[in-house]
Amino acid sequence: MGLARSGVAVGHALRSLGAEVVGVDSGDVPEGRRRELEAAGVAVHSGTPGVELLAGVETLIKSPGVPKEAPVIVAAREAGIGVLGELELGWRLVPNETIAVTGSNGKTTTVELIGLLHRTAELPAVVVGNVGTALTSLVGSGLPEATVVVLEASSFQLEDTLRLAPDAGVLLNLAEDHLDRHGTFDAYKAAKLEVFARQPVGTVAVANELLAADVGGEGERVLFGRGADARLRDADGALWWDDERLIAHDEIRLRGAHNRENAMAAAAVTLAREMPLDAVREGLATFGGVEHRLEEVATHDGVLYVNDSKATNVASAIAGIEAFEGGLHVILGGSGKNADYSPLAAPVEQRARAVYLIGETADEIGAALEGTGVPLNRCGDLEHAVGAARAAARPGDTVLLSPACASFDQYANYEERGAHFRALVA
Repeated sequence: MGLARSGVAVGHALRSLGAEVVGVDSGDVPEGRRRELEAAGVAVHSGTPGVELLAGVETLIKSPGVPKEAPVIVAAREAGIGVLGELELGWRLVPNETIAVTGSNGKTTTVELIGLLHRTAELPAVVVGNVGTALTSLVGSGLPEATVVVLEASSFQLEDTLRLAPDAGVLLNLAEDHLDRHGTFDAYKAAKLEVFARQPVGTVAVANELLAADVGGEGERVLFGRGADARLRDADGALWWDDERLIAHDEIRLRGAHNRENAMAAAAVTLAREMPLDAVREGLATFGGVEHRLEEVATHDGVLYVNDSKATNVASAIAGIEAFEGGLHVILGGSGKNADYSPLAAPVEQRARAVYLIGETADEIGAALEGTGVPLNRCGDLEHAVGAARAAARPGDTVLLSPACASFDQYANYEERGAHFRALVA
């Protein structure tokens, strides 16, 4: 159920194993994708909730974007049909060792950094999952046995797991997000904690020290942070592993305190799995980040333009704003997720010279920022916001797109929004 990237990968994977597969999507299926699936032997049905197709079905594989309340999911469970998520299926079918990374913010940066650390150490690794490539796409791909699978795992993917038990699990942080899907923060948190829930002895469970009490399972617990219990510790302007100095803050290429935590998590999980210290140190000093996350696009007339389109929740936008000392022109807004925008007020008041509001949440965010005294410009869309920010910014300032919202009111995804920002800057 669901024929976007995950669903297409599932169809190919199961057909390669000889299964009879029916693909269903409640919306339209692009013609090219339909032809691809049908050529693989997948019967494609679009524009239907799929309930009428359940007769004779043994297992329903659910793409992460399909909510558990969807009629076909409810009907399948009532009929005793097994329901699995794409991530769960992929984990069962791909035998390689797996490092699974989750958290509210920083997942993509961290998995890409873990992948780089493996390459630096000349160890084979592949980065998949919520980062863009479905785990099931590795089924039948001839992936060498020694290759480590570094998996970005979202709450949508984790809530559908039943047996998932990665060789290493990583929890970066937890902040309010996706409440439009999960309903409550507790439900969202419970989904994230599935990354540890079934880990056996002999695995590794890495977490921010602030979340130590939430780590379940039987994996070896490895904490990162500033406290005495942190094995990967941030102290005296440097990161330390056990009692050995790993790298100074100013030697890490990633900008911002939040990215230092991402670096700590990546270092902790790789060092706990006995990667050489020198390789981790070298990787941390060379990794420059990922697209759409504090991506420095260009400098024009002394003004730096930064694409942080991947900041799709409040905590992530705060991290982006706090990565700069001041002189900020911040573009905020998009489609809502039932979030509380009031935490944006303090960092905006401290760092921003002006705010430019776009999208369907513009009025809601504006109301949360009214008391800051920072000028609020209601621009409607990104093109007008970039134009207004360009006119107001002075040499030494920064124009930052860090929306604190999803993109679906005006764009297909955050990548498209970030690409539009890049084009406007160009």
